[in-house]
Amino acid sequence: MTNKIGSLIIDLQDKIVSPEDRDILNHPLIGGVILFAKNYESREQLTQLCQQIRSTRKTPLLIMADQEGGRVQRFIQDFTRLPFMAAFGKQYDENQAQACKTAKDCGWLMATELLSVGMDLSLSPVLDLNKGVSTVIGERAFHSRPQDVIAIASAFVSGMHEAGMSATGKHFPGHGSVHLDSHVANPIDERTLKEIEQDDMLPFAGLIQAGISAVMAAHIVFPNIDPMPVGYSRYWLTEILRHRLGFKGVVFSDDLSMEGANISENYTDRVRVAREAGCDFVLICNKRKDVIQVLDELPNAAHQIECEKWKGLQADLSGWGRESYEENPRWKQVRDALNKL
Repeated sequence: MTNKIGSLIIDLQDKIVSPEDRDILNHPLIGGVILFAKNYESREQLTQLCQQIRSTRKTPLLIMADQEGGRVQRFIQDFTRLPFMAAFGKQYDENQAQACKTAKDCGWLMATELLSVGMDLSLSPVLDLNKGVSTVIGERAFHSRPQDVIAIASAFVSGMHEAGMSATGKHFPGHGSVHLDSHVANPIDERTLKEIEQDDMLPFAGLIQAGISAVMAAHIVFPNIDPMPVGYSRYWLTEILRHRLGFKGVVFSDDLSMEGANISENYTDRVRVAREAGCDFVLICNKRKDVIQVLDELPNAAHQIECEKWKGLQADLSGWGRESYEENPRWKQVRDALNKL
């Protein structure tokens, strides 16, 4: 097995691996694939697609998706419909122990269903705060209070780990306090570092202490702290995340094709700056022409991830299949409980 994989995470254009996909997936700069609803038809088709992806090359790669729940769930048919994470927050206000149990069960079920089709990761949970401000976060977040987010998210992550999946906390250092959606705009947060450390950043600090495996950086500018969006900021990713919070895991960029990441029309520049700032893996989605340009222009050797860094994100898929969970009483009970939320 190779000790390194590439730092680029890309999407596929359809529900099968095309000849062009095959060529690109064999490029040494590629480290993983992120799948969307456009790549999904059925559970059986998704299983075959994951097998196709892995069979395209001899070296490993990571397969992931955003299977959060609520309106951010890429695979719905043949999967359990997951609630918004805010549902656990509402339950927490009434019964803390029950909410944490349900969140843990949900993390376990979500991870179990993805692992069963051959995927490594769901890029979750959201650790942002639900302050009623952000147009893109909202009910994707567990709660408005940092300590409550820590409690519920820790339970959710524990369930993911129990199933055999690593967790990714997003969007560092917190997207819940800005109104604009970084997919289509450039969010700006005028607060000081002290204000953020005492509020939005607390769930990240808490989950880092609990040993979360990965963090995804937000495309937000905090002009009173650093002029660059967080995913391009060495100050945020190296000084704050690595040194001050002591995070030793994997840093993902958010999608570099989002408007909040638009520091240059040239995607090679975007990748280079994100990597220099401290991102291990960088995502480029729905921009195939730009992916090809990056592959042509970036030096392979400078954008490789050591095995010690990425290996912890790779799932052990040796024992997974439909029969491994559909007859499991816990899966049936959790599915029924989630359907009631």
